[in-house]
Amino acid sequence: MKKDFYEILSVSKSSTTEEIKKAYRKKAIQYHPDKNPGDAEAEENFKTAAEAYEVLGDADKRARYDRMGHAAFDGAGGFGGGSQHMNMDDIFSQFGDIFGSAFGGGFGGGFNGGGQRRVKGSNLRIKVKLTLEEIANGVEKKVKVKRKVQAAGATFRTCATCNGQGQVMRVSNTILGRMQTAATCPTCQGSGQILDKKPEGSDAFGMLVDEDTVSIKIPAGVVDGMQLKVSGKGNEAPGSNSIPGDLIVAIEEIEHEFLKREGENLHYDLYVSFPEAALGVSKEIDTVSGKVRIKLDEGIQSGKILRLKGKGIPSINSYGNGDLLVHVNVWTPKTLNKEQKNFFESMISEENFIPKPEKSDKSFFEKVKDMFS
Repeated sequence: MKKDFYEILSVSKSSTTEEIKKAYRKKAIQYHPDKNPGDAEAEENFKTAAEAYEVLGDADKRARYDRMGHAAFDGAGGFGGGSQHMNMDDIFSQFGDIFGSAFGGGFGGGFNGGGQRRVKGSNLRIKVKLTLEEIANGVEKKVKVKRKVQAAGATFRTCATCNGQGQVMRVSNTILGRMQTAATCPTCQGSGQILDKKPEGSDAFGMLVDEDTVSIKIPAGVVDGMQLKVSGKGNEAPGSNSIPGDLIVAIEEIEHEFLKREGENLHYDLYVSFPEAALGVSKEIDTVSGKVRIKLDEGIQSGKILRLKGKGIPSINSYGNGDLLVHVNVWTPKTLNKEQKNFFESMISEENFIPKPEKSDKSFFEKVKDMFS
């Protein structure tokens, strides 16, 4: 069972965002790889703390976590899915600024096995609009993305100032004595390498902008505002030992003309006439998997809710499909001709037209309660 995020950071549920940030910084410094070289347990604690902060440090994600716990993020990809799915480059790229000067400023990457600086390119963010049908069935989208890439022919050499470390050590005298701190190398800006050969058309770092077509596989059941990560499809970084950033895809749901979404369930308003309600009728309605025909019994009442099992949206966590709730509304004509008026006037006193609700007929509030339970 996964440990509670608040417990991981040693904070309470009433803690402010700033208190959570301070608590994470304390944990990150405590378990930072530079302070615990070769310590697998410390590295795991470092990743776990980053996972907890990624959720609790974001107001929307924190609210979802408070409502649903870890289930709010299971199967959603990226962070929040367990520290085993995280890597150090993601943590340094997204949260490195929180460490401040404790480890020489912000991080743009990690180190490889030989101790040389490995820089990660910046992330790119795009928004993808999806119809309700695409969300229900899952879809693969091909999008064009402009991203920075290393120009062909660009070569790099080790920075002589930091000897490829990306950091320089500084010694300062304080009232506590001489203190040594690490700072980002001013020559290579932390990359550990500088441009040796600059191809024509590239910038001062040997980079240029290129348009790339990226294929994005979007699983069924995503929700509006959810973010998916396509690893390695962000901007590249200069240097022969660099790795590209990621492409962050924000989901935007296009409102459906007839169907309204509520979690995994869908709602459909079906309007029928007096004669149709009295005599019973077969009606064709829209669903996310196409049109279906349903039968309305004679004498059906306005406010009746018909539940079509499994005709809703699949759960992102593979818990099955939601339902389609069909709300029956008997349409009252607003204008009548003389013949129609005479008919209804003659029916006012007829026994079959006098309302006689049965005990089994639920009230509006009971129907609403059933719908949400």
